[in-house]
Amino acid sequence: MVSTETIYNTLTHHFGYDRFREGQEAIITHFLAGKDGLVIMPTGGGKSMCYQLPALLQKGTTLVVSPLIALMKDQVDALKTHGIAAAFFNSSQTEMEQAQILEAVKAHELKLLYVAPESLAWLESVMQPDYISAIAIDEAHCISAWGHDFRPSYQQLGYLKQRLPQVPILALTATADKATRQDILDQLGIGQAKQFVSSFDRPNLFLEVRPADKRLQQITTFIRKQPDSSGIIYCLSRKTTETLADKLVGQGFDAAAYHAGLEFAERAQVQEDFVHDRTKIVCATIAFGMGIDKSNVRWVIHYNMPKNIEGYYQEIGRAGRDGLPSEALLFHSYADVIQLRKFMEGATNEEVQEAKLDRMKQFSEATSCRRKILLTYFGEAREEDCGHCDVCLDPPNFFDATVLAQKALSVVVRTGEKEAMGTVIDVLRGARNANVLDKGYDKVRSYGVGKDVSWRDWQHYLIMMINQGAMEVAYNEHGALKCTEFSKRILFKGDPIQITRPQEGVERKRLALAKNSVPELDAVGAGLFERLKELRGQLATAEGVPAYVVFSDASLKDMALRKPGNDAAFLEVSGVGQHKLTRFGADFLQLIRDFAEAEGVSLHLGVPKTTKTKKARKSNKRPTHLMSYDLFQAGKSVDEVAENRGFVKGTIVQHIIKAQAEGLPLDRDRLVAKETLDRLREANSELGNPMTLKAYYDYFEQQISYDDIRLGLLVLETE
Repeated sequence: MVSTETIYNTLTHHFGYDRFREGQEAIITHFLAGKDGLVIMPTGGGKSMCYQLPALLQKGTTLVVSPLIALMKDQVDALKTHGIAAAFFNSSQTEMEQAQILEAVKAHELKLLYVAPESLAWLESVMQPDYISAIAIDEAHCISAWGHDFRPSYQQLGYLKQRLPQVPILALTATADKATRQDILDQLGIGQAKQFVSSFDRPNLFLEVRPADKRLQQITTFIRKQPDSSGIIYCLSRKTTETLADKLVGQGFDAAAYHAGLEFAERAQVQEDFVHDRTKIVCATIAFGMGIDKSNVRWVIHYNMPKNIEGYYQEIGRAGRDGLPSEALLFHSYADVIQLRKFMEGATNEEVQEAKLDRMKQFSEATSCRRKILLTYFGEAREEDCGHCDVCLDPPNFFDATVLAQKALSVVVRTGEKEAMGTVIDVLRGARNANVLDKGYDKVRSYGVGKDVSWRDWQHYLIMMINQGAMEVAYNEHGALKCTEFSKRILFKGDPIQITRPQEGVERKRLALAKNSVPELDAVGAGLFERLKELRGQLATAEGVPAYVVFSDASLKDMALRKPGNDAAFLEVSGVGQHKLTRFGADFLQLIRDFAEAEGVSLHLGVPKTTKTKKARKSNKRPTHLMSYDLFQAGKSVDEVAENRGFVKGTIVQHIIKAQAEGLPLDRDRLVAKETLDRLREANSELGNPMTLKAYYDYFEQQISYDDIRLGLLVLETE
């Protein structure tokens, strides 16, 4: 057993510290005792010390698995400056260099060896307890499908415990929720290992979220208030990093772009210039900052919304690592949400990614203490508001929502804590859709107890209840809402909960118009209403359901009144929830857009379009469905056309169908995959050419989308 005196002497000798940071000593002692563990410690909290110091007190080599090949050299160089024998092993080295490293391991000359998971197979000759004394797995969240940066290459790491059962494993990450933590341990074969979870609170960071309106102007104003400080601006795309950096340079700022598309030497130079304060501002994609121990980053700006809270938390953690006051500014736009959802399509863990994106969106739209939300997300309770975020500085008006919470929690309990938010709201409001009726939820005692509250208001209230810990989201159970200890106190002891009402902006006032009744329509609105009824009838026939199941007359009148032009505005329509938006939104939105263009009336947009987009559409008089048709015939796929035009895929499908109906030639071979066509033929053979899309959808066990079914049937019609 290594003595405490020896541990502290090693700390002082090699690292120059006379004390540990919070939590480090307990972890080091545990690891030195040969026990497995999981370390959850915020960026800048000192995770590396937890395995680097123990490595110096063991005979063999500590194997460090890391996904960041580009940063291994920097990490090894830093260790060498502390007089520690370390090396990295990856594909950039020659066979001779790799052989020398393996010989050094066998000779017990290396204390730490960094390796990417892809290179582990080349270490077979040293994968013995005589040579490997411990294993550290950095960025351990990458092994979990529930994690925010899942990497398939990490899935092979489970074999390490099988190969070296007596060698302790320490998994480390800055961000992981409860589901991810347990999944990490299970995947690594150390399910019962002790978890060391440090506080996620970074009190020196001021948290702020703003609408993504005139971002460049807001950013330049923000930077000019602290001209000599270093900062990072995270962007969603490579192109945005370059464009933004160029614009900042043009306004006199010292800025550079960083992304994976740059040559390695150029990326390395940008990183080095930033670390050494030769460049003050870096506009970067998310990879930048990982492994960089730059303590004086004073601010982090998210030009685009991150895809999950874990990533957001990790990235803002790169500011204020020295403990001094720093700022985290996030720009939130619905367009970012749409773009991120597109990126997630087809991912093996798509459902989990979408659930986490929804949680990030909820954080961005919150009207309660943001720090409290972050800590609650990671399972850390906080009683009081932080007083150091935008919401705390300009607090909204709260009201006693205990009764509302009791109604919501009653539904959560009576639906078995297995339903996601949308279904819970449907039950609260007494909805009579198939999802509710098929499961018998119309028979539970709480059915309809919240019918006097709109769908969107319930969504707002539930999000706030989640943010305050009154319930939690199980992402590994399809986003099911679960009760917490606070839930039980609310339900059974009447503990109070204070939340805010939705903010009364322009959009909320418009929503209030249709709260109790829909105003009478003018002549134009009446014409649109009739067109919407026709479309509803067509979709109802295709789906094999009554027309009112698609939308009620009240919903159609509200559409005709509002004339929503995008998903955000469509969700404001009375009777529209997320499920119906997904199912029918594309069809109705396209009809409304076409009608508005023909009649010369304006659309209501939930999120303002950029000036560039407005001008582009205004200047092009060609019918919108033909614009999509032209792009498709020019060689773009249906998905690429949708991305190019900023529409959902379903809208483009309707454009293609309309062009086909007008007799225009169509390159049908590119519409849908051959496999989909074969399966449609098989379905026709077995089902006898069913009349409804839903029959196909159910036959395919929901594995083929409605959009692809429509495209496939269009092709088969011409065979």
